[in-house]
Amino acid sequence: MALSVGVVGPEDLVQRVTAVGAPSGTTLVPLPYRHETEAIGLVQQAHSDVDAFLFTGVVPYTIATEAGAIDRPAMYVSYDGATLLRALVELLRLGHNVTQFSIDTLRRSEVLETLIEAKLPTDRIHVLPYRPGLTSDDIVEFHRTAREKHGALVAISCLGSAFHLIENEMPSVRLAPSRYSIRSTLQALILTTTGQHVGDAQVALGVIDLPEPDDALAADLITLGGSLAALPDGRHLVVTTRGLLEQATEQFTRMPLLDHLAARHSTAYVGFGVGRTAAEAEALARRAAARATSIGTVAGVVSMSDDVEIVIEPTGDHPTTPRTPRAPESLPLLARRVGLNTQTLARMRELTATLPDGLTTQDVADHLAVQLRTARRVLKRLERAGLAAPTGTQQHGRTGRPPTIYLIHL
Repeated sequence: MALSVGVVGPEDLVQRVTAVGAPSGTTLVPLPYRHETEAIGLVQQAHSDVDAFLFTGVVPYTIATEAGAIDRPAMYVSYDGATLLRALVELLRLGHNVTQFSIDTLRRSEVLETLIEAKLPTDRIHVLPYRPGLTSDDIVEFHRTAREKHGALVAISCLGSAFHLIENEMPSVRLAPSRYSIRSTLQALILTTTGQHVGDAQVALGVIDLPEPDDALAADLITLGGSLAALPDGRHLVVTTRGLLEQATEQFTRMPLLDHLAARHSTAYVGFGVGRTAAEAEALARRAAARATSIGTVAGVVSMSDDVEIVIEPTGDHPTTPRTPRAPESLPLLARRVGLNTQTLARMRELTATLPDGLTTQDVADHLAVQLRTARRVLKRLERAGLAAPTGTQQHGRTGRPPTIYLIHL
């Protein structure tokens, strides 16, 4: 599968990334900027040209993420301890004192751990970890204060725009990601993107059970971009892909088709199956349709090969159906819709109360006392039901894919 990855960052770092190269079948598209605030516009302009984005650092990645500009796989290259050690060796070669310096963006624990391993003192080191909203002006002011008030002799910056402002004021060095960090992050991004594309291309079959013929059904299914056929038992078969089904159902959270059918029929049952093969998808679709008949007069169910079963009910959005406010769902109803047991949802609600700003797969695994793969399955079910949304990643100061942070709504 041919993939294109947009590389976003300052021109010199973009060149550094593209010089490392990409695996066969992957094209790197340079997207350089003069200032990190241009990252949003670059991402939006390249929207239709690339399959994923690789940022040369956490700053442009965070800026683009907070602006809501990223709608596809994206990662940033982390600056690990080896990167800092390389900079310190260069400073020593130039005759600088590496026991009194200020450094931005990296986590304090990461900096101190690197220095301790190198048997260097840490008592006169000043660190400004990156946080959302931190600007290049803030970083420059930090380095100036560290020099004037705390005696820092060297400034080490991860942000190009800040480095260019202070390099003429004090001895300065700019960190650049190592080839290993670039290569490992790129590989992780390619694997993630390929996996998403494969998932989008999975076969999705639907079985629709109506009490009488419906000439308007084909028009209702246009958004699915699939084909419609009659089954021998009088029901209808819909053939599409998982990607199109996700779009038409807003990530499996609502199904406008149900509202249309509810306006024309006394009963309507829709079951979709998503599988690796057509046979598997059909078996799941028939199971989903049977499950829908036990829920109400109008209902839809999406069944997947990983034992996920999502219940979708009409929302009353159709113009001929008066819409009534929906009361908050109880845990048993949520459990039925999501495909988890009530106890698990109750434990997740407890965890969300303690981590309201977001949680990771590891947080879920620790709280539920389950393995990581089980925690991932729980989060994926919540995400498909519209109860969880990825909001960013957690920087751990190591190479590879950073953990995703999820915001949970229970």
